[in-house]
Amino acid sequence: DFGVKLDILRHLVARGLDVTVVPASTPAEEVLEREPDGVMLSNGPGDPAALPYIHKTVSALLPDYPIFGICLGHQMLTHAFGGSTFKLKFGHRGGTQPVKNLETGKVSITAQNHGFATDPKSLEKTGAVVTEINLNDNTVEGLRHKELPVFSVQYHPEAEPGPNDADPLFADFHKMVEARKAGKI
Repeated sequence: DFGVKLDILRHLVARGLDVTVVPASTPAEEVLEREPDGVMLSNGPGDPAALPYIHKTVSALLPDYPIFGICLGHQMLTHAFGGSTFKLKFGHRGGTQPVKNLETGKVSITAQNHGFATDPKSLEKTGAVVTEINLNDNTVEGLRHKELPVFSVQYHPEAEPGPNDADPLFADFHKMVEARKAGKI
């Protein structure tokens, strides 16, 4: 919980997931003791580079769990992969930000409220792939790992500005959790 929005929890529960919320300061060992089927990294405020204790925790969880990050959670994954973030001159704010999925070509209208972005060049040797970009400035809006069941978005899918453009993200996370429970990943 980096500042989780209730709608994120609502989307997870609506897909049949049991949700346990832990504070951002929870060390990886405590998360591992709970034996979760997946990990959601929520949104929240602040400079992602200033939170190295979270980078360490997320890095420790990467090999063991499906992970879905939103906003600050996306930025935490960037750092956990070994990448970096930078401060945007003005930030992205509002509910009509166009984002293009580079894998499908689909454009979604997204809600955004962040002042930092992932440096795409910092990801080149991390195993992460840029999956989505902001059509206004070409900044990174989505990532996935090439081998691990891990993905993230910079925008807020729970805000539903599309209104349902981002629903597949929650469904994809649910599928990853179910695949892990079935021993398929």
